[in-house]
Amino acid sequence: MVAHRIRCHRSEELIVSDIAVIFGGPSPEHDVSILTGLQAAHELQRAGHGVQALFWSKTGEWFGVDAALEATAFIDGVPKGAQALRLVLGADGGFEASGSRFSKQKPTEFDVAVVCCHGGPGEDGTLQAALDGAGIAYTGPGVAAAALGMDKLAFGGVMVAAGLPTLPRVALTATTDEVGFAGPYIVKPRFGGSSIGIEVVVDVATAKDLLGSVHLRGGAVLEPFRPDLYDVQVALRCWPDTEVSAIERPLRSPGPGGSAGKEILGYIDKYVGGEGMAGAPRELPADLATGLADDLRGASRRIGELALVRGVARIDFLTDGGEWVVNEINTIPGSLARYLWIDPVVPFGRLLDDMIAEARARPMARYSVAGADGLVLRGASSIAAKLA
Repeated sequence: MVAHRIRCHRSEELIVSDIAVIFGGPSPEHDVSILTGLQAAHELQRAGHGVQALFWSKTGEWFGVDAALEATAFIDGVPKGAQALRLVLGADGGFEASGSRFSKQKPTEFDVAVVCCHGGPGEDGTLQAALDGAGIAYTGPGVAAAALGMDKLAFGGVMVAAGLPTLPRVALTATTDEVGFAGPYIVKPRFGGSSIGIEVVVDVATAKDLLGSVHLRGGAVLEPFRPDLYDVQVALRCWPDTEVSAIERPLRSPGPGGSAGKEILGYIDKYVGGEGMAGAPRELPADLATGLADDLRGASRRIGELALVRGVARIDFLTDGGEWVVNEINTIPGSLARYLWIDPVVPFGRLLDDMIAEARARPMARYSVAGADGLVLRGASSIAAKLA
């Protein structure tokens, strides 16, 4: 088994760390990713694993940090004592100290990285492609699955093609005039998650006015707003066997004086509770009719096949208690959805161990050069002639 190096010139000995935990990243969900990463690192340490914590800063830089740190150490950015690193691609790729090439360096080694990045390049396939290029085994989605899960328009199209019920969803651009369904509407970032940048608007013109906002610059989608529908969520894992968690109903923050509050489940509802999603208010298990619960579990299994789920994913549905539609998939959910595994009971340590076992057994970097045998090059008299 190949171990991946973290070269650290401070060390005088070879330190074997069988697991790395990656968290942070240049994403709006940077802070939540830190919480998830530290939860995973602490649990792995309690189980006796050697753990190397790899912190990805808001500016895209890499650091090795103490895996025993608490969240407060990251309030001002990179914690004290962090070791600057760089990610090197290639057959001997891995994380190395980013100091002088002539400094005395000793490696720290690991064979699997637990990816705990949410949103942005940590969950859209960018990080996964880099780890593939470095030959690093990792947990969670591969490049294609990560990209599909982050693209709300593409994911919705796959659900429609599979015959699963969804709300109408269209791309919103500056030239959009008619969308084929009546308002009011929900405007969402096409590439993003966790309710960041989501707005309810009355008409298409108002929706287009939002396109210049920071969260919608990469693209936006428009859906009908259905106030009769509420959120329900379920976690899914496909290793060692396909399993579906208990179903939860996240609860929205109340408004002033105990009123009903906001129209949609927001970022604060989901994450601002000190423990990421693990500390958010919820009804768990959700009080659902047996037939509805069975439908959601069956749909989750089907979505797992379509979306190439790896590691643990969370699938979000909308329902009125009878009708239901697929909303979206979160391929690296907050707190790795550990809080949902109450039926069946899956302790957090076992959840992590199974994710790590899957990463070792099903590494994603499987490139092939079959067919690249030089025949085309030998048959080309010249590049210019071939291009002509």
